[in-house]
Amino acid sequence: MKLRKMTSAGMMDCKKALEEANGDFDKAVGIIREKGKLVAAKRADRETSEGAVKARVAGNKAILVCLGCETDFVSRNSDFQNLANAIADVAIANCPADIEGLKACKMADGYTVAEAVEAQTGKTGEKHVLAYYALVEAPFVVEYIHTLNGKLGALVGFNKEVPAELAKGIVMQVASMNPVAISPADCPAEVLENEKKVAIEKTKEEQVQKAVDAALKKAGINPAHVDSEDHIESNMSKGWITPEQAAQAREIIKTVGAEKAANLPAQMIENIANGRVQKFLKENTLMEQEYQMADDKSTVAQALAAFDKDAKVVATKRFSLND
Repeated sequence: MKLRKMTSAGMMDCKKALEEANGDFDKAVGIIREKGKLVAAKRADRETSEGAVKARVAGNKAILVCLGCETDFVSRNSDFQNLANAIADVAIANCPADIEGLKACKMADGYTVAEAVEAQTGKTGEKHVLAYYALVEAPFVVEYIHTLNGKLGALVGFNKEVPAELAKGIVMQVASMNPVAISPADCPAEVLENEKKVAIEKTKEEQVQKAVDAALKKAGINPAHVDSEDHIESNMSKGWITPEQAAQAREIIKTVGAEKAANLPAQMIENIANGRVQKFLKENTLMEQEYQMADDKSTVAQALAAFDKDAKVVATKRFSLND
């Protein structure tokens, strides 16, 4: 049936639409589209934690796109996968700058991408969304999708062509390790600020706890027995600490903790926090990470330099439905 082929609607929905339209094909198409809009509106507040991630490469351009839905059952359906693949094909053919541009692109059947997604919602009764889109342009680009019905994908752009095995290893590194930036210098300022703040607070807490633990041990109290009010009450009932020791522990925790917190050496805290931030950058920026495909502990930067010291990663994109 032509109507079913064009709209992907079910046979009964097509039949009802044609009856309602008195056999007018174009009017029937409009009826089916309107039904899709109504279903989409009713489902607007639903979560779309499942779906399919697709990637395409053409020349020096690569795209990554995700079509989202509510359930894994629907995401594995052939119609859903076909739509996700069709959207990916449209994306690489047009290479729009952003997701709104992709939504406006025309599909082979004349629908825009947004209309096609909406129509799929009407067909299945389950919310569908264009969840993600990214475009990478670089002299050499590679893509990676984890498994056939992938929930995870990545793109990497290089400033020059690199061997296929190395390129694949690096794009897989991006997919699996999810770096926050290509290099420490590229790390967003807000990420660094947040990590520094967390590092300072953690360092202060540790220094205070060390002082409290030392004072508790000096008083003959096991710090593990009084590390929370629940433990204090529980360990008193077990006879592991006396009520007097519990009271003494509470006083030590309060007074020693407050005194230490008020007299923490600022420079020491700063130095320890800076060390923690550097560790974060080493573990979470692509070039500084240990290269997973290497037999030794060489970094991604070292693996790339071993091929060509001028070769560089210039762009990365990653999307996972599990994040």
